[in-house]
Amino acid sequence: MIRVVVADDSPTVRQLLVAIVEGDKGLQVVGTAADGDEAVRLVRTLRPDVVLMDILMPRLDGFEATGAIMRECPTPIVLITGNVDVREADASVCALGLGALWVLRKPPAPGTPGFDGAARQIVEILKAMATVRVAPRGSRGDAPPRARDPGSVRAPRSLRVRSGPVAIAASTGGPAALVRILEELPARFPAPILIVQHISPGFVGSFATTLDRASRLRVKVAEPGEVLRASTVYVAPDGQHLGMSSKGLVQLSAAPPVEGFRPSGTHLFRSVAGARGDGVVAVILTGMGHDGVVGLRDVRGSGGLVLAQDEATSVVYGMPGVAVREGLADHVLPLPRIATVLKEVVDGGDAWPSPV
Repeated sequence: MIRVVVADDSPTVRQLLVAIVEGDKGLQVVGTAADGDEAVRLVRTLRPDVVLMDILMPRLDGFEATGAIMRECPTPIVLITGNVDVREADASVCALGLGALWVLRKPPAPGTPGFDGAARQIVEILKAMATVRVAPRGSRGDAPPRARDPGSVRAPRSLRVRSGPVAIAASTGGPAALVRILEELPARFPAPILIVQHISPGFVGSFATTLDRASRLRVKVAEPGEVLRASTVYVAPDGQHLGMSSKGLVQLSAAPPVEGFRPSGTHLFRSVAGARGDGVVAVILTGMGHDGVVGLRDVRGSGGLVLAQDEATSVVYGMPGVAVREGLADHVLPLPRIATVLKEVVDGGDAWPSPV
């Protein structure tokens, strides 16, 4: 039986969430909270397997409560939000950076279109996230590296210089990992970076803004047909595959999902491999499932380089773990080493125009 704490300041919504959770025989609500402060106390006392928590609450909101829980009694946290305005989306994405695992939209009223699907999604996500091993903020590679000098940690000799682009796929735990990587890269990083991050609809704009604030690079949501430029990070928009043309332009596609995902890491890796061959550096980060793994075959087949996050620093060793087991990763690296290796091996030369 998976033990759940539910936190929401609305009694009506709280009652609905409890009914959804307890409607599944494998889940049990062991406590409910009306604000973040109460949620932290309940987690500290009851030690649940997973927390389902609203983001906007009085006294202590979901963002602050996430930080307190991850410091004091690390527990898998699933955030749930109502109408996603800028403030709510920003707080949700920041909480993902603090260690929350997923963010969901609140379900519509029972009996309305979409309720059954939303309720099933809540149950499925809670069950999946309850199995995730979480650690206190600052452990398992989350702390800043001891040496920031790129020459102090040398990439393996076998890594030759690549022109780029860098293509990254991530899911559960990805927002925090991406912040960590991008904040370590220089303002004049010599190639574009393309990112597919699995995140609920409505949050990608705030996600890109969060990365932009954390990084010296320019981070934006990708737009169709724009020129890919050095020192710029392009994030896949809601519901569209991200790729690139042989002329170095952003390609967005509403083609069917690949293995259930749109945007898809596999689509991204296949696209960049076809456009830039052995210049590509593909990075597969923490995440559930195996999205991106099939696309890595194209990267390897074209002579590109594949970097995978290691198990010790992954929140979920699903995507990178499958890549490693299938022999598709050239190098398996702890999170603090990934930016260092990227700085060592990527030299765009004249392949990419300068940022505007």
